[in-house]
Amino acid sequence: MAGGFLILTTGAGLGFYGLAVYLNALSKEKGWDVGALSLGTTVFFVVSGFTGLAVARMIARRDARRAVLLGAVVGAVALLLLGRVTAIWQLYLVYALYGVGFSAAGLVTVTTVVTRWYHRRRAMAISVASTGLSFGGVALTPAMKWFVDDQGMAGATPWLALIFLFGCALPGWFLLRSDPAELGFLPDGERAVVGSAPPLLSGTPYQVALKSRFFFTVSLGYVLSLGSQVGGIQQLVKLAEERTTASTAAFATLALAITSIVARLLGGKVFPKYPLARVITVLSFFQMIALVGMGLSHSAVLLFAFIILFGATVGNILMMQPLLIAERFGVREYPRLFSRTQFVSLFGTAGGPWLLGWLHDVAGGYETAYVVAGGMSLAGVVVFTIGGPAENTSDHTDGSIATQSTGR
Repeated sequence: MAGGFLILTTGAGLGFYGLAVYLNALSKEKGWDVGALSLGTTVFFVVSGFTGLAVARMIARRDARRAVLLGAVVGAVALLLLGRVTAIWQLYLVYALYGVGFSAAGLVTVTTVVTRWYHRRRAMAISVASTGLSFGGVALTPAMKWFVDDQGMAGATPWLALIFLFGCALPGWFLLRSDPAELGFLPDGERAVVGSAPPLLSGTPYQVALKSRFFFTVSLGYVLSLGSQVGGIQQLVKLAEERTTASTAAFATLALAITSIVARLLGGKVFPKYPLARVITVLSFFQMIALVGMGLSHSAVLLFAFIILFGATVGNILMMQPLLIAERFGVREYPRLFSRTQFVSLFGTAGGPWLLGWLHDVAGGYETAYVVAGGMSLAGVVVFTIGGPAENTSDHTDGSIATQSTGR
């Protein structure tokens, strides 16, 4: 868990949350339209989604550390180049490269490893590891914004590249292990008997899971829910700066990330006690309220109140995606299924930032943009509702669906 936590801290702080800082800085330094810059964010997420499919195939057969090292190097190169772009088309190319690095050292890799190591306490394990996403927004993004504002993109990005390289590569190599069997363990920390056969991985066959109503509705629901969420996050710094001041805006991602950390850790303990399909519908509903509230709030106090509510939903909605897939379909095909549902949801994560940026330019502000985002989240509630329950079929060995952990 520790390795995954640190990797996601780096990736989220400089990538997921950091994109909002880059958008704001490039808007001021280059004078580029918010819509055009937001399209760069869309490119980033589209490429990361496609990369996730390849990463899933890679870590099903090879050491997951290779994926992390590849992501660390590619992401660092992209950040180094980001401070030197002079045209919008160059930004799109750099963001495409950054999307490769972000994905390789990202959620598909980390949650696959955690899912293999933890079966009984999977919800808590995923919540702890994925808390790195929010911790990156606390520990790195505010300091990064101050540094970028002070040094400019050209002066700040070489240092950010070094942080990304070592922040992903070192924990990835020394703390991450693809499978407990590599160290002589069974899942959940139990010692394997010397000379015993590798444990069987249970789960739903890939094609069966892919054609199920649950997989379809979860994937479509996340298109809507993550589209509104990621769009809201990527525009957050600029929204706060337009409504308050530049110094106050630096605390927007901090408030969001701190709330996300606390809420995710609580969620990891509480949510397994309730039907997970119902949990995701409730979270999406409150996310809708938060987004609409942010769009219509013009006082700093009210704006930050809704940012805190938004943060309480952000971390848990992100955590629920891998948890729903692992809980319903098991460990056997988890990398392929999670990367596939992430790929489908990229139509939301990629389109959301562009849509909100375009609406900002057209409407001359963020009111309409965030209300539309709230409507997307509400549509996600409807889709999740018709998906059915997320019965726990994982980790129950069935000779018809189990396979050796030595791979495919």
